[in-house]
Amino acid sequence: MQVLINVGEIKQIMDNQTQTRTPGRYGIEEIESSQLEAWPNSNPERDYVAHFEIPEFTCLCPRSGFPDFATIIIDYVPDKYVVELKSLKLYINKYRNRQISHESATNTILDDLLKLLCYQGPRPEYRRYLPGNL
Repeated sequence: MQVLINVGEIKQIMDNQTQTRTPGRYGIEEIESSQLEAWPNSNPERDYVAHFEIPEFTCLCPRSGFPDFATIIIDYVPDKYVVELKSLKLYINKYRNRQISHESATNTILDDLLKLLCYQGPRPEYRRYLPGNL
């Protein structure tokens, strides 16, 4: 199999992408506009556990405004759909500047996953880490 690469076309595509992205804002814009996405499960007939550990979850304490850190763990048995991982990563990053308790964040994540997957299996949990000066 032979693949022909036109360097001029690639450069033009890259230039167009660069022009539509503001330096230093691309990640922020991706996070702000992101939504959780469902992806077809390639093996819906098989029961297996999808396990995700997100060790760098951050949000802002609703009382003090200081950053709070936790590990979010999501376990579920997929049915027809799975959560698309890039959309999950961007979705979790939306919490970084949000004032919300870990308990409320955990339940919001659960509600959003249940809506997305139409399934009663996701079970997010969190492990909270105390602030450094305690």
